[in-house]
Amino acid sequence: MKRRHFIKSSFLGAGAVSLSAFPYHLYSGTERKYPYDRVQLGSTGIEVSRMAMGTGTNGFGEESNQTRKLGIKGLSDLLHAAYDEGITFWDTADQYGSHPHVKEALKHVDRENVVILTKTNANTAEEAKEALDRFKTELGTDYFDIVLIHAATSANWTKEKQGVKDVLSEAKEKGIIKAHGVSCHSIEALRAAAEDPWVDLDLARFNQAGVAMDDEVEVVKGVLEKMHQDGKIVMGMKVLGVGRLADRKEECFQFHLAQDFISCFTLGVESYEQLKDLQKVIPEASVRG
Repeated sequence: MKRRHFIKSSFLGAGAVSLSAFPYHLYSGTERKYPYDRVQLGSTGIEVSRMAMGTGTNGFGEESNQTRKLGIKGLSDLLHAAYDEGITFWDTADQYGSHPHVKEALKHVDRENVVILTKTNANTAEEAKEALDRFKTELGTDYFDIVLIHAATSANWTKEKQGVKDVLSEAKEKGIIKAHGVSCHSIEALRAAAEDPWVDLDLARFNQAGVAMDDEVEVVKGVLEKMHQDGKIVMGMKVLGVGRLADRKEECFQFHLAQDFISCFTLGVESYEQLKDLQKVIPEASVRG
């Protein structure tokens, strides 16, 4: 289907599923899941493809693997290739330096058919206002679907970033953004996000091995389940543990896709070959017994 048609078990040890004997049968689904599946994000009114095209692998200093290796045209072409396959959710951030690349890709598609998620490192209301104005120019759009506070680590981020939250709330009221939230990089920040009604969407690190996560798998799972029960959108990241689990991708995808509290996920694709491989591996993993 293209764009146009649109348990805690004996295998859990130290909070992670044993990678030496992954229990495929415990996580096997009955329906194949595809990167291009259409997913409604709660009550936000936003519909996304199940997988987002991440543009920030090893993203820091306004660069990422994607921007360094592919350049503006190369990354734009990759995003456009994914769009042609029904993957219409693009994940970017100020920190990745990939806004110009997304802007170029947007020139070749209908804006309303793509969901853009970006992130800000702003600490104050003034910085947040400047960021949103700049993002419009950098991305070539007058609205954003989702804007997140990027990489929160403090247990008190909900208070420390109140000015940023206020600016994003006002932008949502004006229709400049459709949903706001946070990406978390500590269990304390994650727990704070779970308790804050301001958070529409949380971008959370989650995989079966506990690699590059905020805490043990079962601990993080409990927080994410609470978020979901409270009506927040949970979006997964670090599905392959920053690439450290790439040789076990079938396990990673089967585990991730079996979690009912996760609506969608982002993955840092770096080549057309990787994209084609994911299109094959993800549906197969979702029903492997």
